[in-house]
Formats: sequence, structure tokens, C-alpha cells
Amino acid sequence: MPALTGKVIPIDINEEMKHSYLDYAMSVIVGRALPDVRDGLKPVHRRILYAMHTLGVTPDKPHRKSAYIVGEVMAKYHPHGDSAIYDTLVRLAQDFASRYPLVDGHGNFGSVDGDAPAAMRYTEARLSKITTELLADIDKETVDFIPNYDESGKEPVILPSRFPNLLVNGSAGIAVGMATNIPPHNLNEVIDGFVMLIDNPQIDIADLMKHIKGPDFPTGAIIMGRDGIRSAYKTGRGTVKVRAKAEIEDNGKKTSIIVSELPYQVNKARLIEKIAELVKDKKIDGISDLRDESDRHGMRIVIELRRDANPKVILNQLYKHTQMQDSFGIIMLALVNGEPKVLNLKEVLHHYLEHQKDIIVRRTKYELNKAEERAHIVEGLRIALANLDEVIKIIRGSKNTDTAREGLMNRFNFSEKQAQAILDMRLHRLTGLEREKLEAEYKELIKKIDYLRSVLADERMVLGIVKEEIIAIKNKFGDKRRTIISSESIDVEDEDLISEEDVVIAITNQGYIKRMPLDTYHSQRRGGRGINAMGIKDDDFLRHLFIATTHHYFLFFTNKGKVYRLKGYEIPESGRQARGTAIVNLLYIDKDEYITTVIPIREFDNDYYLLMATRRGIIKKTPLNEYGYTKRDGIKALNLDDGDALVNALLTDGTVEIIIGTQNGLAIRFSEEDVRSTGRVTRGVKGITLNEHDEVVSMDLIREDSELLVVTSKGYGKRTKINEYRTQTRGGKGIINIKCTERNGLVVSLQVVKPEDEVLMISADGIMIRIKADDVSLFGRITQGVLLMKLGEGDHVVAVAKVISGED
Repeated sequence: MPALTGKVIPIDINEEMKHSYLDYAMSVIVGRALPDVRDGLKPVHRRILYAMHTLGVTPDKPHRKSAYIVGEVMAKYHPHGDSAIYDTLVRLAQDFASRYPLVDGHGNFGSVDGDAPAAMRYTEARLSKITTELLADIDKETVDFIPNYDESGKEPVILPSRFPNLLVNGSAGIAVGMATNIPPHNLNEVIDGFVMLIDNPQIDIADLMKHIKGPDFPTGAIIMGRDGIRSAYKTGRGTVKVRAKAEIEDNGKKTSIIVSELPYQVNKARLIEKIAELVKDKKIDGISDLRDESDRHGMRIVIELRRDANPKVILNQLYKHTQMQDSFGIIMLALVNGEPKVLNLKEVLHHYLEHQKDIIVRRTKYELNKAEERAHIVEGLRIALANLDEVIKIIRGSKNTDTAREGLMNRFNFSEKQAQAILDMRLHRLTGLEREKLEAEYKELIKKIDYLRSVLADERMVLGIVKEEIIAIKNKFGDKRRTIISSESIDVEDEDLISEEDVVIAITNQGYIKRMPLDTYHSQRRGGRGINAMGIKDDDFLRHLFIATTHHYFLFFTNKGKVYRLKGYEIPESGRQARGTAIVNLLYIDKDEYITTVIPIREFDNDYYLLMATRRGIIKKTPLNEYGYTKRDGIKALNLDDGDALVNALLTDGTVEIIIGTQNGLAIRFSEEDVRSTGRVTRGVKGITLNEHDEVVSMDLIREDSELLVVTSKGYGKRTKINEYRTQTRGGKGIINIKCTERNGLVVSLQVVKPEDEVLMISADGIMIRIKADDVSLFGRITQGVLLMKLGEGDHVVAVAKVISGED
């Protein structure tokens, strides 16, 4: 084996990996992935725009093949693949990707549907008009140049960027260990905020936000809420929620949701596919047709709905399950003097202002040098014209140009440049008119030199120029905001995804609960057989039946005096013959605890009360808001005596009259004001004095011009005018309500009704019938009533629910 030659340097692999990876990371951070705070461009963007500038592919020239531009960039400036360069060029030309496209594309540059652009040999491009402002004065030594990758030429370190491109067009990139995601903004707003900073360097971010209101995406849409914007502008990080712009359109025959704008960077074709999948999987129900009617005039996605669908609910479901609502995470990370920094809004504008001040100073110095050089030449020409004969004599007497130049320099103390300019002067410059032009030019040059020197000596003049020129750009290129900023919060609750419908809530004695649409049961005449309400085991029977909506709260009161809470839509919906769901799967109730009463309410209003009655005649009134918070394992509703149980609970305003009925056919009517309001964890006061072997079965509120409907266990019932029940003092024994016999049985329920009301009756065997109140015969108090529901052998009525009229 031949001996190794040369010097071997031992290297620790850990150190080598560390340094190599850091070098790679910094190369990605500085040279590829992050924009510079001054011009808002990454190196590849900057190189493309500069290459197009040097090629003369400007807005006033014809488009050139994209392949020609890509080849120029790759050959001279960007040492990476052509596909990476072309992809960047395409994005700069897409009006749905860039708020103010920097490239004017001609041909297929892709679409919002995610369609790929045509190959670079087919498309053409040139600089857009606004890009000329990014490159303005680049030839006036306003920025530094560095050698390109093979040192065959030079490229700019930064562009002059005469408008704040970092904010105006935004930027996105993933580096090593960090990422940036800056949204685009409206040019008018950004420039107004920038001018505000020039006028008042001490301005705070809150005042800047009076002009710079938030991101302005090229695809429009709606930003929901301002908290994310404030966070991003103050800390450099924040998240904004963006919704599609959608309108509900009803032409009388059908209802449709029309989507005209989508959140930034959302693929329209994929969105439509996602909606179709949700409809197919029945995660969204109610959409009958879906089509894309977008054309060159704008976007139009049509989502047709079934007639029975709630368009607002469908729209909320679309927001919840699709990218019609999307989040944009803002990270305002940019390079500041070559270092990545997270910046707030004011810092971004401040660094841009410092860049513009430097641009103006460097441009002014360049123009001053040019003006002084020209003034120097003109001064020589003026002297020559004043001594024209002698100058001609010296030139004639000279053997060659060098001798003539030396002669002029020695005679008139000209510099070499002045002497050469005189030698180069054409004869037509000797006319009187040309002499006058030369004098006028000299005066203008002196005036310009004085002005330029004053600019360099006064920073306020520099700021004035920056302000004046950027306002001119605003007036030339500014446009209206596209993205609407709504102060409305967009937290979509589960309730927003559920259509509000009238429902029947049924609970069995063994603790099964289910929700059914109210229209499952059609009205029948009195004495009808009814239809089956739900499938029930032989040893179970229905105990509770309630009418409400899917958006109501349901307060579940138990025999132990505790209360639990569910929303209507949280109760599983089942078919008419289904058994339902065990309530222990929905509520954390004990084994020996069962539901005694349930009341549906809209909201926990301070002006309302819960009125509760117990089996032993105790009544209690407590403000509703004390029940606004319930834990999953429930809270105490009231204190109960041993052996007592809750019979009913009602929602009141504290001023109504109530009536309490017992199973033996007695009733007492008194004013709710006789019951003082007490806290949640209290016992209450006596509502009725009971006879032996009697107990309270029902309680209801007195309504004006109403009647009392009494139903017994054997399916009998009657209506009685409410004025037959005199008002008594709370705590009395009451008066006869119905005559209870072996024929009609004991009282199951007492309901205050109006003729237009409907009533649902349920039996222990699960048979339910719905009848109109005015189909029930009107009798006096001391009667037995008539048959309302035919019952099978051994069956009996267990619950009665009232359907209140829509007006009530």
C-alpha cells in the first residue's frame, strides 16, 4: 500500500458538522429564504427584476419569452435551476398571488384553481409599470453592487425600492429554524402610514393603524376580527382569520349561496372538491347542486340548497369544515443588516425610511457630482467663447490634438476635460443662440448645485423629497382596498352549525332520551288512537315529553334537587321507533338519581326566575342567572326535605299567577309575588297544604283568557275556564279541580291552555297523540271529563306536553 503524502489535519466530526450546518443555515437564511426589510425581496426576486431591467424588458417595450429571461438570470446572477427561477417569475406575475404584480405576464401563468403555468418557452413577460419604481435611479449609484457568482459581472445588493414593497406585496419563506409570512397590504394605506411616520417619528403603532388598517389580500375576502392584526403589528406575530365573501341569493324558486371571493392562497378547485366530499359523506346536509360559474370577469361558485335547508346554517358549516374560512399566521421576519429579526409595524417602516433617506442622499451626491462636472465644462466653454479668436489661433497653430490641448491648458488655465470639451465643440455652437443657451444652462447648473448642496446639508429636505416622491407613487398606482375588515368575531360555535328546529324531547322512566322533529307527529281528532312515539322495552315507559328547539338550553332537575344542562342539539336525534340514548351517557348523574323535570330556556336573563314545586307542596323562587353556570357533574338546584322530590319547574318574570294541582283533584291559585326570592341553595316555602295520601303532580302559570286542561291517568280530561279558580293565599288547601273516580283515575297533569294550543299526550306503553285544545270539551270544575285517548289494557297516561302557539 503506497504511503500517504501531504499534510493530514485531524478534525473533530462534531465541530465539523456544527460549522458546516451553521454555514448552510446562514446561506439559506441570508441568500435564499428571507426578504430584506428595505426592498422586501429575496435574492431570486431581486435578480429576476434586475436582469429584466438590464435586458430592457420594460413596460414600454414588447414582451419577451420567459425562457430568454430565465436564461439571462441563470447565466449571470442566480446559480440555481431554471425551474426555481421560472416558478418565481410566474408568482411575480400572478394577480391572485401578488397584490401588485411586479411582472406583466403574457400567456398562461396558472390560475386560482391550481392549474400549472405553461412552459417557459410558451409564455412571455416584461416588467410591470409599478416595478419601475422599485428600480428607479438604480443607475445613479444609489445602491451598492457586488460581483455575481462567477465574478463575470455585478449585481445590486438591494434595489432602491421607492415604495415599501415588503408590506405592499408581502413575503413568505421557510429558512432553517425560522420562517417568515408577511401579508400584502394596500398601497394607499401603507404610504399614508409611512408619511405619518415621516411627519411624526414618535408616532405609536395604534396611530399608524388608523391608516394601515390590516392586510389587503389580492383575492379580497373578509378578515374577521382585529385582535390578530393588532398582535401582528405590535409584536410581529399574530393570526388573522379570513372568510370567503359569500351571499345568500333567493330568487323565489330556490336559495343559493354565491361565493365571489376566497381567502388568500386557497385553491378554488380543491375547495369545490372538498364541499362535494362533505355532501357525499353527509357531513353537510342540504346542498342540492354545486357548480363553478367563474369566468374572466370574476369568481362565482354557486351552491344551490334544498328548500328545507337553512342557508345560514349551511354557510356556517362550510366555514367550519372547509377553507372558506382560513387562518393566516403572520410572522414579520426580515433581514436587517443581514440579520433575521422579527419586526413590528413601526420598525418595518422605520428601516424602510432609513433606506429611502440613504437612497435620496446617494442620488443627490451622484447628481451633484454630475452637475459640478457639467458646470466645470460649461465654465470652460464660456471662457473659450469669450476668447474665441485666440482659441482658434492656438488650435490652428498646433500640430496635433495633444499640442492644441496643452496650448489651451497653458494659456487659459483649463483642466484637461475643459480643453478636450473645447476641442470637441462643433462650429454651430459658435452662433449667438447657442451662446445664450450655454449661459442659461450655466445659470441652471449653478442653481441646481446650490439646491443639491442644501439637500445634503438638511435632513428635513431629504425627508421632504422622500415624502413628495412616495405620495406621487400613491397617486399613480394606488387603488381601493379589496379585503374587508370586519370587527365581528368569527368563533363558530357548534350552535351555529345546527339549524334551529322545533323538536320533541322524550325521556323514559329508565333514563333513555332522544330528540325528534316536531312535525313527526301530525294533528289528530280527539279520541284518536295516536302513533308510536318511540321504541320502548316492556318494563320501561315514557316519563317526560317536552317541546323546544335545537338551540334551547335544557335544565335537567333530578329527584335529589340537582340541575344539569344540555343544549338541544347535544341530545342525539333518533327515529320515531328508536329507543334513544341512555341519559347517563350525556349527564353525570348518580345511580340512584333520576330526572324529575326538564325546562327549556333561551338564555339566563337577570329579569327572570325559576319557580320550583315539590311533591310535598313546597315552592321556591330563585333568579334564573344563578343557574347560568353548571358543571358536568351538576349543581344543587334546591334543598329538599327527606322523602321529598321535585315535581315541576317553570320560567317566570316574578309577577305572574300560578296554579298547583294535586293527584287527588285539588288545585290552588295564588300570586307568585307571595313567594319571596331566595338563593339557589335554599328550601323554599309552603305552596299548598296537602291532605293525607295526596301529593302535588303539576304546576303551571296563569295566562290571560286561558283555560285549565286537566288530564287523568286513564286518558280522560276536560277544559275549565280559569276564572272558576279564585285567587287564594299561598299555603292553603285549594279547591276541587276535577272529580277523581275509578272511571277516570288520578290526575296526571294540569295545563293552562288557550283554544289555539295543541297538546301532546304520552302513555306508559309509548303511545303518543297530539290533539288541539279546543277539541277537548269545556266543563265546570266538579266534573270527571271525557275520554281523550284510548288506552290499551294496563296502559295509562304518564305525561302531557303543551305546544304553545307561535305568537306566545
